[in-house]
Amino acid sequence: MATDPQKWKLNHSMIRVKDPKVSIKFYEHLGMKVVRKIEFPEAKFDLYFLGYDSPKAHSHGQPVSSRQGLIELTHNYGTENDPDYKVANGNSDPGRGFGHTCISVDNIQAACQRIEDAGYKFQKKLTDGRMRNIAFVLDPDGYWVEIIGQSPHDQTEEVKTTDLESYRMNHTMIRVKDKDKSLKFYQEVMGMSLIRTSVNEGAKFNLYFLAYPGEKGLPDSANGSSSTADREGILELTWNYGTENDPDFKYHNGNDEPQGFGHICVSVDDLEAACQRFEDLKVNWKKRLTDGRMNYVAFILDPDNYWVELIQNEKYKDPLVKI
Repeated sequence: MATDPQKWKLNHSMIRVKDPKVSIKFYEHLGMKVVRKIEFPEAKFDLYFLGYDSPKAHSHGQPVSSRQGLIELTHNYGTENDPDYKVANGNSDPGRGFGHTCISVDNIQAACQRIEDAGYKFQKKLTDGRMRNIAFVLDPDGYWVEIIGQSPHDQTEEVKTTDLESYRMNHTMIRVKDKDKSLKFYQEVMGMSLIRTSVNEGAKFNLYFLAYPGEKGLPDSANGSSSTADREGILELTWNYGTENDPDFKYHNGNDEPQGFGHICVSVDDLEAACQRFEDLKVNWKKRLTDGRMNYVAFILDPDNYWVELIQNEKYKDPLVKI
């Protein structure tokens, strides 16, 4: 058995939702579509996988497990009828940890105007604050969705149209306590590459963007000037200076109460071989392949106890399989 991390993909990020109909409507307004639904009536939950699927999409025509940049919505039956149910969006205590998902768009001003015209609320509009090149819209559960432009924002100010088929599910952001431990884990254990770093000494935080090569390959440099807006399947690590020196400090992984964010998922070329590689690297397991009845998924824990799901990329098992 052998596995090559260069063939791995950051397949999806999972969040729990209260009402799937309302959530799906929102993400469809952002241009995504349901590419797969899995029902578990005996366990009383369903999973919805959404992604960009137009002919212009990076993953168009690919099996679901061979895609990057999907969002998995997990719905536990009955939450939509519970007036007191709400998720932790990851941006306030006691559930602070996960930060946001991010889509990149062709013309950011027109895209944000279209979202606002549909009645959706913003955590930050383009005109708020000093950063006029990013916005954050709130999904129906209060999760933050960052909006960034694929072109410099000053070049799209007069453009009034936006093409949803050009959108990308660019990245997922999580906060980390110790940048060195997390970067080592995601690079040496998970096999990702650092493709961009943003240092913000004045505000005392840094951002690290990691990815697998995928079909696009890796960019030439990992400095702040490297454009990554047209990519999908990026992981952003946010490190606030000094957290690594506080022995009592920890982030919320989204799976302890209060729940919200669930995990990121990596699809691999050979699931058994990849799991053996992780075993050899002495990772912390949440679930091995042999644990329980679901012998087709595994979960490992990163240094902050975020869950990382592992699944088989069916493209490498049988190119004819479309799941």
